[in-house]
Amino acid sequence: MEEKVFYRHQLVNDINIYYEFYPNPNSQKTLVLLHGFLSSTFSYRRLIPYLNKEYQVVSIDLPPFGKSGKSNKFVYSYRNLAQTVIQLVHSLGLQEITLIGHSMGGQIVLNILHIQPDIAEKAVLLCSSSYSKRSKIPLIIGSYIPYFHLYVKFWLARSGVVQNLQNVVHDHSLISDEMLFGYLQPFLKDEIFLALTRMIRDHEGDLPTGALSQIAHPCLLIWGEYDKVVPLSVGERLKQDLGRSELVILRETGHLVPEERPEDVFQHIKQFLA
Repeated sequence: MEEKVFYRHQLVNDINIYYEFYPNPNSQKTLVLLHGFLSSTFSYRRLIPYLNKEYQVVSIDLPPFGKSGKSNKFVYSYRNLAQTVIQLVHSLGLQEITLIGHSMGGQIVLNILHIQPDIAEKAVLLCSSSYSKRSKIPLIIGSYIPYFHLYVKFWLARSGVVQNLQNVVHDHSLISDEMLFGYLQPFLKDEIFLALTRMIRDHEGDLPTGALSQIAHPCLLIWGEYDKVVPLSVGERLKQDLGRSELVILRETGHLVPEERPEDVFQHIKQFLA
């Protein structure tokens, strides 16, 4: 059966949101996918075909990433990003949803559950960012300096897409030209760096332990054994703070689990939702 997909843009919370909608007439459940920092829906391209066999899927580009808006007037706090996703979910009339978030997207999922618990039944956190603090004061002050966005651009160029991918993927043989271009493409225009400068300023830090303990949803945590970005120890701590959670560890896997182990991730999600 040929996969059907709708590529859409919608103005939500005063910013243009790009999302991909994969219908499945045989399923009542909708999976809402949120990607990580410096990423986009592109990072789910290998997982979505598996998920869409069983469920309806909506994959969202969180601003300022991917094809979503890059306004430097938008507030890029995690709370406001969570509110933006909530508004989009309501505008689409989605029911019986499960939130799935990778890395930073996982922290946005946790913010959504904290703000509006009744929006989702369950959540899946893939190597979810957690316990990071607000940006340091000198960096926040520096973000007000004219042309600071050029420093952000220089920093990203220096670290390089290849080096970043080698850091997040355990099996380097998976890194292809298609993958390199997919992750590089959103950073070919300067507007993203102006928005990232604003994001440095707006980021308020991750949810504290007290807030996490209030989340009562069943949560599936899937972690790569060799995650260098968000180490497994973070997943183990998160499992303690989320009362109804289970932790699955993928052996010989790094941070980018939807890229490295899409079929295994799908099987664990399917079992969890069953």
